[in-house]
Amino acid sequence: MSHEQYQHCIDECIKCMLACNHCYDACLNEENLAMMKECIRLDRECADICAFTAQAMSHNRSYTKELCRICADVCEACGNECKKHGHEHCQRCAEACFSCAKACRAMAS
Repeated sequence: MSHEQYQHCIDECIKCMLACNHCYDACLNEENLAMMKECIRLDRECADICAFTAQAMSHNRSYTKELCRICADVCEACGNECKKHGHEHCQRCAEACFSCAKACRAMAS
């Protein structure tokens, strides 16, 4: 599969990575930091796997479909956690995570 065929999923992964990085940073400034602990952890994991998956797709790696499946799972977990919090940055992150998960699932099939 060529790089161009991956482009939508690469774009979604990059958008998700940016949203997770923003959410991570914003969560660190929330008053009840203990309540945000899981959100912060998942934001970091999700941003990392999205960046790695986007890079793998851009290089047409052998395990791209498997990475997309894993990325979708992590994005869904992060989105579900972010959705629990009423902060605007968490809600935007959840939307980006769910959108990325959908694109990755399509790529993995």
